[in-house]
Formats: sequence, C-alpha cells, structure tokens
Amino acid sequence: MHNIALALYYNHHTVSGSDDEIYNPARDRLMAAGLLPTEMGWHPERITKDIDVIILGMHARPDNPELKKAIELSIPVYSYPAYVYEQSQNQQRVVIAGSHGKTTTTSMIMHVLKFYERDFDYLVGAQLEGFDTMARFSDAPLTIIEGDEYLSSPLDRRPKFLHYRPDIAVITGIAWDHINVFPTFEGYKEQFLLLAQSMPESGALFYYQKDDHLPELLNDSSIKTDVKPYDGFEYLVEKNKTILLTDSAEKVPLKIFGAHNLQNLKAAHLVCQQLNITDEAFFHAIQSFAGAAKRLDFLCQTETATAYKDFAHAPSKVKATTAAMKNQFPDRELVACVELHTFSSLNKQFLPHYKHSLAAADRAYVFYNEHTLKMKKLPAIHPDEITAAFDHPQLTVIQNDYQQLASALQQFTWENKNLLLMTSGNFGGWDIKPAIEALFNITKKNKST
Repeated sequence: MHNIALALYYNHHTVSGSDDEIYNPARDRLMAAGLLPTEMGWHPERITKDIDVIILGMHARPDNPELKKAIELSIPVYSYPAYVYEQSQNQQRVVIAGSHGKTTTTSMIMHVLKFYERDFDYLVGAQLEGFDTMARFSDAPLTIIEGDEYLSSPLDRRPKFLHYRPDIAVITGIAWDHINVFPTFEGYKEQFLLLAQSMPESGALFYYQKDDHLPELLNDSSIKTDVKPYDGFEYLVEKNKTILLTDSAEKVPLKIFGAHNLQNLKAAHLVCQQLNITDEAFFHAIQSFAGAAKRLDFLCQTETATAYKDFAHAPSKVKATTAAMKNQFPDRELVACVELHTFSSLNKQFLPHYKHSLAAADRAYVFYNEHTLKMKKLPAIHPDEITAAFDHPQLTVIQNDYQQLASALQQFTWENKNLLLMTSGNFGGWDIKPAIEALFNITKKNKST
C-alpha cells in the first residue's frame, strides 16, 4: 500500500492516507516523501468530495469510519489490485502466481528487462536493487505483476490475482496457504483454476510440470488460453557456486542457488522469450541477478561458515530453502532455524504439514512467540506439539525469547558449519545481522578487508 502511494505521488498525484499504526520501512519512506499522516487513527472529517479515489487496504475493517464516510459520499473505492488493473488496462499484463517463488520469478523478469532498458511498469512484493519502489504506474506498454492469491479487501473477498486478467502468466506451484481464508485445500486450488479461466485465447500460461496438483488442475476444458508446462534448468554446483547448463552446453555462473530457484529461473526465461528477449541476452543479463530482498539474503561469512536469512515460512518454502542451502554446501553441517509467525504456521491443524520440512538440516530450531498467538487469537501451542509435527531428530523448540536462540547458537564452534534463518517476522525483535556477525566473530576490521 505505501509503495502504491509513493508510485502515485511520483506521478504527480495528490496523495494522502491513514492507518492506525505504520512501521518501518514504510514509515521512513512516507515521511521522506511528505506523505506520513500527521497523526495515526481514523478521521472521517478528512474524507470529502474533493477526493477522486480511495484505495482500500486489506487490513482495514468493513466498519472503518473513513470507509463508511467515503461510501456515504459515493467516492469510488477500489481494492489495490482493482486499482492496479485500472492503471494497466491498455498494457500487456504479465502475472506471476503460485504459492511460492512469486517474488523471485517476478524479480528475475524485472532484472532482465531493466538490464536492457525496456520500459515497463511493475508491482512486486520485495524491494529490489535498482528500483526505488515496489510499484510503478506510467504509460509503458508492459506491466509485470506479482499475483497474490490473498483476498483483495474487506469489501472484495476475491484473490488479488483475479483482478489482473493477464496476457501472460506463470503458476509456480500450489501448496496450501492462507488457511484463515481458504479453510480447505480444494477451495485454495480452485483459485488458481479461476486465474487460468480468466485468461484470453491469445494468452500463454506456464506452469511447473512436477507440481503435485497443477497438471491435473490445468487439464480443464474451460481454460481457453495456451497452457505450457516447464521444468527447472539443469545445473551443477562447483566450489559452492551454482552453474546453469544451457541447451547449447554453455555454462552460466549464477549468484543465486537452489533447485527451486532454477525452477523460478526457467519460468522467468519463458516469460522473457514471450517478451522478445533472446536466450543469449537472457543468460547474459541473469548472471548479475543477486536475488530479491528477504529471499536467501546473504548475511555474512568466514572462510568456513556462511549465514543466510530467508523469508520462508510455509512448509514447502522451508523445505525447499533448507534443501537448497545443504545442496550448495554439501560438505558443511547445516544449522537451520525457523520462526512460526503466520496464522497458518501457528494453527494446530496446519502444523503437521511441516513434517520433515527441516530434514536437510543437521541441527534444527523452531522459534515461536506466545504473544503472536494471542494477537492472532489462536490457542496456545505446547513445544511438544511442534516437536512432533516437525519430526526432526535434532530439533529444539524455543519460546518467546530470541536470546535463548542466540545462546543456543553460541554453543557451536562455527567451523565448517552454515547457518540458515527463516522467518516472515524477526524472531521477536532480534537485530539479526549484527548478532550473526558477532556469532561468527566478524569484526569491523575484517569486514572492511
């Protein structure tokens, strides 16, 4: 939402907004643009007929007093995906969907297009190097959209991606998520079928062919668009570096790693082909792609230890990221830590989906905060329930205090050993990067060298 506000502001619109609480980085970025509300909370007297459009965030409540005033005054109210569609009706629309890999695949496409100075708009779920905001609106001929399946707004209970009506789309895979709004897996899967059904006959839909559900789901006569399967690129790992193998036997060195990322890369490659980027040009540009923010973020390293932080939280993401880390450094022990932070991950009925998701780790830690459970109005979870759900022989469960996790990690000698931290939160307020640098005994002196 704050990135859309900034994108509109940079297009010379007059923009204002409200919220009951605004956190960083949104707070500082809005303040720098002069868009930060002077006071928090809801002020219906500020809603007047001078306002042309209101864009409603998902977390506003239906009884929000400003929303009620807008409806009373007949001011047009859009969810943000509906507004994105309004802005992109005259553009070629590319939508990247799926339960995992959306942000990374979208980022790869954007990286290649920017590398060749193509003019395009975008909406993506992470801050990317070289892009000032996570959204852009203009009169460009093309827009690249990360298509989220979560609900559009309190007034519009459809998944966001059903607004976009893509010309080109990717579905990276399906793994049940957002169980607070999709209580059954069948209902969750149906949303992706609806996305495919929304595409024109002239379109192209790419899907990961080894997904457990997509081949059957997309073999449906109601789908009129051209449906094409894909697999990941072949690759090898040499001296802890991933090398992509092309059909012409060319070796392409990459900054990213992991089988899941080679699947994402293949999807990005297929989309770029549709956008008239040659194979040679794609492989040249992608060598400088270092990943999306919060997706296998490099933290620090010594000669014998490396630490990464990842946004992984759903079982499929935890499994893929842990396996990727182990495969990239097969001769090192792997210590993996995951925080249960989302509604789904803290739901007792959903916990068994994490079984063996940390299997690639030699040592594993699961952190959760009882305060988060209370905030989400979920019943308490006993550590034994988490231990049973993950079913890992070397698993430790830690509650509430990240200092306990830090103390546990300090017991290791960090030689020939890697650390992976996975969370959509921050382990209850942990300042992670300096803490891990201290853990690895990385000082300012040896950082500068």
